[in-house]
Amino acid sequence: MIGGFLGAGKTTTLARLARYYMDRGQKVGLVTNDQAQNLVDTNSLRSQGFDVSEVAGACFCCRFDDLVNRVTQLQDDSRPEIILAEPVGSCTDLVATVIQPLKDLYKGRFEVAPYAVLFKPSHGLKILRNESSGFSPKAAYIFRKQLEEADALVINRMDEIQPARLAELEKLLNTEFPGVPVLAISAKTGQGFDALPELLDQQGAFGKKILDIDYDIYAEGEAEMGWLNSSVHLVAERPTEMDPLLMEVIVQLQDRIRTLGGEVAHLKVIGMEEGGAFGVANLVSSAGQPEFSLPSNSLFQVADLIINARVAIDPEALQKEVEKVVAQSALSRNLQTEFRQIQSLRPGRPVPIHRYSEIV
Repeated sequence: MIGGFLGAGKTTTLARLARYYMDRGQKVGLVTNDQAQNLVDTNSLRSQGFDVSEVAGACFCCRFDDLVNRVTQLQDDSRPEIILAEPVGSCTDLVATVIQPLKDLYKGRFEVAPYAVLFKPSHGLKILRNESSGFSPKAAYIFRKQLEEADALVINRMDEIQPARLAELEKLLNTEFPGVPVLAISAKTGQGFDALPELLDQQGAFGKKILDIDYDIYAEGEAEMGWLNSSVHLVAERPTEMDPLLMEVIVQLQDRIRTLGGEVAHLKVIGMEEGGAFGVANLVSSAGQPEFSLPSNSLFQVADLIINARVAIDPEALQKEVEKVVAQSALSRNLQTEFRQIQSLRPGRPVPIHRYSEIV
């Protein structure tokens, strides 16, 4: 299981890990997780040819049986040797609610790897400096708790960080979490990446950090986030470029959210052309630059547009802005649009199926 806050790069990391293990001759299955249905991550990973299952509606801790059932389904379908799991980016306390139950209830079935948590530099540096990050102290509380229970901390996006800033991050992490290994990687470029599977291959006293956590603060921090998943069917009169549409949607949403005073945790837009081509655009902070994690380099006449937004803003306001931006971008291109699914919400209070207070 690879944890980390919203926008830390978990999906890109899982994809690169999966390719690493497959190149090593091992079969791999992936499990994604979200508070809502219709994930960009799931569609993106499947489009890359991976065997993916999804747990939706709550975090792994609240859908523990669903997690085990999805893994069972993957085992029955393709017999993978390695399962890579990506929990919801706003969830924590996963050692007590997922790792320990797996070790106890399924000790003859699974070997649980060290729990690595990805570090998101764009917001994480401000949080560790105790500066304003755009998130409330309660959301920052979740971020810190994620780091506290990690067996290893993985600074992702090192290709985007200046050396002096990377050194400061490493120093802050080593000071606040002494003795915890700190890796620096880029899941996007592969820089430093081999150290991560080397860590995950280790065996020993891992997954044993039971948190002292206040579930009231945790629940209130999650509830401050507006979550939106939507799916829009597009039909064009003539072949239309996919990538400029994806970038326009994400840039316009960034502007609208900034105007409303919201803070982006993660915003993903995927375009899936009927013939199979797809592209993914991402934004991981309000002050950041949108980018393509997977450009499509394609034209479409029939396609589906999927938007996942995780923003510190009222979800109803977020939904209205998404509908406006999609309508305007479609109108300028003479596209016919049909919203086939749109869901906006605030996450409910986490209620784990199991919570171990002692180490197995």
